[in-house]
Amino acid sequence: MATKLTLSAPSDSDLSSLADQTASSRSINRSLRVAEKERRKNEAEDPFVLALKYFSDVEAGTPLFGNDEFEKNLVLVERVAYSKGLSPEAISIMLEFAMSLRMGNAPCVRVLKCLIPTTVVPQEAVVRAVVWLGVGKIPINTQILFIKWVLTVFDLIDAKDQLRAVYGFIFSFVTDENLCPFICHLLYLLTRKESVRVFRVRKLLELQSKLGRQPFLLHLLSLYKVFCPELVTLSIPSRMRSGFRNYNSPWKSALIAVQKRNGSQVASNTSLPFTIKDKTNPRKRKHCHLELPVLSSLVNKQAQTELSSSRKVVPLVQLHSLTELLENMHRIELPAQMGSLLGSSLALQYLDCVQDESALLRLNFWLGYALHEEFLFCGDGGGSQTSEEALQFLDKLLSSQHFLQESFSSSEAFLYKFLSVWDGSLLRPQILSLLSNIPVVPSSQIGRLLFEPLMQLFFTSSLFFKCGLMECLSNMLLKWLTWHSVYALEDDLDISLNSHTSINMTLSGFKDSVMELVHFVGRLASVGLQLEGCHSLLLSFILDFYEAVCDTFLKYGLPLVVMPPPGVFYPALFSLDPVSVDRLAFIMYRYKVNLTSAKTQEKVTEQAFHISRQTFREFNQYLVVMVNCLWNSKMFNPGMGVQLGEELLLKSNVPQYWTSFDLIHHPAFMSYAVDFHRQCWPGRKDMDFNSIKHSKPWSWYLEYLYSQGYDGLKQFVPTP
Repeated sequence: MATKLTLSAPSDSDLSSLADQTASSRSINRSLRVAEKERRKNEAEDPFVLALKYFSDVEAGTPLFGNDEFEKNLVLVERVAYSKGLSPEAISIMLEFAMSLRMGNAPCVRVLKCLIPTTVVPQEAVVRAVVWLGVGKIPINTQILFIKWVLTVFDLIDAKDQLRAVYGFIFSFVTDENLCPFICHLLYLLTRKESVRVFRVRKLLELQSKLGRQPFLLHLLSLYKVFCPELVTLSIPSRMRSGFRNYNSPWKSALIAVQKRNGSQVASNTSLPFTIKDKTNPRKRKHCHLELPVLSSLVNKQAQTELSSSRKVVPLVQLHSLTELLENMHRIELPAQMGSLLGSSLALQYLDCVQDESALLRLNFWLGYALHEEFLFCGDGGGSQTSEEALQFLDKLLSSQHFLQESFSSSEAFLYKFLSVWDGSLLRPQILSLLSNIPVVPSSQIGRLLFEPLMQLFFTSSLFFKCGLMECLSNMLLKWLTWHSVYALEDDLDISLNSHTSINMTLSGFKDSVMELVHFVGRLASVGLQLEGCHSLLLSFILDFYEAVCDTFLKYGLPLVVMPPPGVFYPALFSLDPVSVDRLAFIMYRYKVNLTSAKTQEKVTEQAFHISRQTFREFNQYLVVMVNCLWNSKMFNPGMGVQLGEELLLKSNVPQYWTSFDLIHHPAFMSYAVDFHRQCWPGRKDMDFNSIKHSKPWSWYLEYLYSQGYDGLKQFVPTP
């Protein structure tokens, strides 16, 4: 059976709808063509576009002098660059014009100085400009200026993969003595493990033998040694001064001004590690660069997929959980700006787990540069105003250090320099917190690096600074002792101060550093209590310190016992605050326990440390004074630490002066004695404190004091 197909003609409504759609499509296309034509017309009429076209099309050999068209176009480009910045296309055109020397050497410097990017710098333009260096016609001063520009805008370059591809070409310029410091700086930023080769190490060592131990060569060699320690046998100093100078480049102020005008989004995404002075008011400083950069990949998005598939790397910015981090731990690509690691908990987890030396080296370089630029190399000596940006930056740095449980070497080096110019008030909590995190300092250097500047600040500052510094030094000691108790090796021969440095110290050296710190705090505390009239607040912070010192042997495993100086012991014993007296009793009790344990081990084992007789003599002297003063009512007797002439004591007209500082008559406990007397003898009108000294009332009185929370007194002389 044949199937019949019936084709019906379109209805009038369908034809009408189709006609409407066709007309609408034609109208839209016509509007797009008109808009595109208008845009091209506007661009053609835009003087800036015409100026860029001029520099793009200008032929080589075009005369410069008397060329009004050149001057007009360059002035226009300069005006736009300093006001709005140049787009990536404009950067490419102007950089190509300058480095190709189409109109000679004269305009090259002027053009380079106006290359202010508004967003990013195209990597291809930088690579082409680097290639022009090999032509050999560019003057050396212009070459240096170009490398300075690359270093200034390095974090704004949209990718680094092509630059690393010409690493060898860039390295060839290291033999030029004028270019060497700047080339080493650029190589430092571009170096990866695959960049380290034997011939490059030999060339750097050859330059070092010719130029001497220059910091820029040592820093590049130190990075090479991190990647390939078997190739660099040179001994690198553990502490080096800044290897790359902070140049006052002509682009810094203009870059920050352009970022401000273009909005906060650009500034936050392309933060630069430097700052400038506000020329309108030198006392006010801006901390724009202290904003931490956001995580970004080393390569642009187009090349990122191809690179990840070929090398099987995972950019850190693409990870969002600890599980993803652990799964890709050994395939992670670090971000372009190492400062962004401080703002990412996952990045800090990576640093803590993998302990990538190259990442830490790059991060320390960025961090040290930012700290030095902001607080040391500014015109007002560190700034006189506390800005919100600086506070946030230092707080983020502190939180990162607390997370890693160690300080960065760059912040440590910065603090040693900053203390000499610090006024003690600028960002005080943050600076003191950073100071408390520094690792153990060798005893031969601790006086010069820490004690001298801190002593000047301590004696010329307020009570609250003294208290803050005492708290800082207490935290520093606790971290040193905690580090020793956790990381010290069993043979006590090799103690690594920091897992990311090459500094090693013997147990004897560590003990010397701790002893120097304790003696230093003892000197500060003794003089500080005299200056502040034995203020109870300062005394409280000082006793915090000695609560750690008294337990160095048993609690932290350090074979060291250092007694407090008389300038601390006696103000605490005669304090008007009962809490201070009780804490002193607890400290003396812990000294007793530590010394007894150490003496027992000295008799039993051969490895026990030897305690000097002077330490036992000081402890016994303090012990006798406290017992005779507080319990036995034998103050000022012969043989006591505090002795006054008999005639002078009689002239004081104090009845029974030998009982003036026992637990009944002591100014700190007098109120407790009065309250206890009223409870025991409520009917008596006259206060007879001697009645408390009888056997039963005395034991009741001690129990009464212990019930008030004075456990230190209870442990010092326990009741039978």
